[in-house]
Amino acid sequence: MPDRKQHALKVFSGNANPELAREICDHLEIPLGKADVSRFPDGEVQFQILENVRGADVFVIQPTCRPVNDNLIELLIMLDAFRRASANRITAVIPYYGYARQDRKDRPRVPISSKLVADLLTTAGANRVLALDLHAGQIQGYFNIPVDHLYATPVTVKYFKKLRLKNMTVVSPDTGGVERARSFAKKLQAPLAIIDKRREDANTVEVMNVIGEVEGRVCLIVDDMIDTGGTLARAAKTLKDKGAERVFACCVHGVFAGDAIERICHSELEQVVTTNSIPLRHEGRDCARIKVLSVGKLLAEAIWSIHEETSVSRLFI
Repeated sequence: MPDRKQHALKVFSGNANPELAREICDHLEIPLGKADVSRFPDGEVQFQILENVRGADVFVIQPTCRPVNDNLIELLIMLDAFRRASANRITAVIPYYGYARQDRKDRPRVPISSKLVADLLTTAGANRVLALDLHAGQIQGYFNIPVDHLYATPVTVKYFKKLRLKNMTVVSPDTGGVERARSFAKKLQAPLAIIDKRREDANTVEVMNVIGEVEGRVCLIVDDMIDTGGTLARAAKTLKDKGAERVFACCVHGVFAGDAIERICHSELEQVVTTNSIPLRHEGRDCARIKVLSVGKLLAEAIWSIHEETSVSRLFI
């Protein structure tokens, strides 16, 4: 018998972020896989693969961003289709992992949604997951399949190094994000400050105290995601009140829910840097203060390493 050919690399995308998928394919120098992702008249997801994937190494790119439920169901149905089409291996590439905030029982009678979604992805047919900056690192342990957890730090750190900002202080917006901010500060060789926010009682507004030196310095607030932007805007104002010269912010996932973009445009923030793990809303493109960096090359390199069975750890910084 002739030697078996290596399993073909194929990349497919749902409707959540097709622009990112096309960029990844450009870096990999392969065409985006052909598939039809549409809706039945009642709104149900209709999906069909339009090319042969039998024995292929398939990567499905789909962040579970807004509309979260639609994009999650779309991903699950796509995984099921590739499993039934006899793909050799199916990797769910999830640049933004939704339902990540309920990752433990911190109150009575609440779900652990992160674990539920992990089980759904595995049951649907995923053999492997490639994720970017999970909201909580322990979510990796909710899977019984391999998880490659990438960080967008190389992309964002490179950008701020190019800006050559002097007298910079990296700021964690809360005590829970100290580890992330400390890692960022170490790479930029900058000191660290922490915002301690607390509510004295039910009738008292939130009080923010700054731990660290920020007076006369350029402050960079580092977080994994920006949701409504309320805490971020208040943190920027607090830093300005404490004498900060300029205030920047950086995140991986620009959720920008509700009036977040309007808050940012009217805040003390000079610039908010995010990535294209989630497509930026149209109104965000008109806000000059929002800068979007691409993680397409980073994800493409990880996909190629997984396909070639080489180490992905070189991408972990």
